[in-house]
Amino acid sequence: MSQALHTPPPTATAPAESPAELAARYGLSVSGARPSLPEYVRQLWERRHFIAAFATAKLTAQYSQAKLGQIWQVMNPLLNAAVYYFIFGVLLGTKQGVPDYIPFLVTGVFVWTFTQSSIMSGTRAISGNLGLVRALHFPRAALPISFCLQQLQQLLFSMAALVLILFCVGVPVSASWLLAIPALVLQFTFNAGLSMIMARMGAKTPDIAQLMPFVLRTWMYVSGVMWSIDKLAKSSHMSHSVKVVLQVNPGAVYIDLMRFALIDSFHASQLPPHVWAAATGWALLVGVGGFIYFWKAEERYGRG
Repeated sequence: MSQALHTPPPTATAPAESPAELAARYGLSVSGARPSLPEYVRQLWERRHFIAAFATAKLTAQYSQAKLGQIWQVMNPLLNAAVYYFIFGVLLGTKQGVPDYIPFLVTGVFVWTFTQSSIMSGTRAISGNLGLVRALHFPRAALPISFCLQQLQQLLFSMAALVLILFCVGVPVSASWLLAIPALVLQFTFNAGLSMIMARMGAKTPDIAQLMPFVLRTWMYVSGVMWSIDKLAKSSHMSHSVKVVLQVNPGAVYIDLMRFALIDSFHASQLPPHVWAAATGWALLVGVGGFIYFWKAEERYGRG
């Protein structure tokens, strides 16, 4: 007689947990995950001292190997202005009909250099600092913002030379000089936003840094750095749409605001309509939009 073997019924096994479920159960989070936008702003604010110190250190080290040292912070834009004065003011005659052409030109060169340098340094902010990005955890927007702050500090050094030029050509001190403060705040916001846009693009495509000098040179020539947009608009037969594009060009807007603030002979009639609204609009659009655009790729910076 055979003995029946009774095997226990198979027990149902629980499905294996996914890595995401295991991480959630044990309170783990993704390394380098993008924080929420308010949290990202809070982290940046907590590192404001680092941003300021990093900008100052970069500015100090910029000319540390030169014998004249920090004097080059003023000499470089002044030499550029001298070259532009000879080529455009003397050879091409753009100074004709422009009162106080020397401070007019120097102001344009200094303000434009602020925008140009902020964009160029922002383009390499991530791709040129991969060691720092990969070694430390911090909000990556600190890099383009600090580079933009470095260029603002450079501009303030240059403004000291501009004030001396204004005194030498007989431009009096005026209460309108205080308007330079909000103009610089708006321009800094615009520059920082554009710097962050270029930082994200440059992090993905480093070759953009080779293209930007040509783009910026073209932008400079249409921004009225060496010539008066107002004078050209009144004397030429260009279409109304072209005149409007030239006048609302953000590069020209911030230059005109600084000229209006500092140069007594540059009158309000030479400013484009609603210039302060245009300056504020560009600052908010590019500043806030650039910040959000950069934040959206936060967790991808420094990855292979």
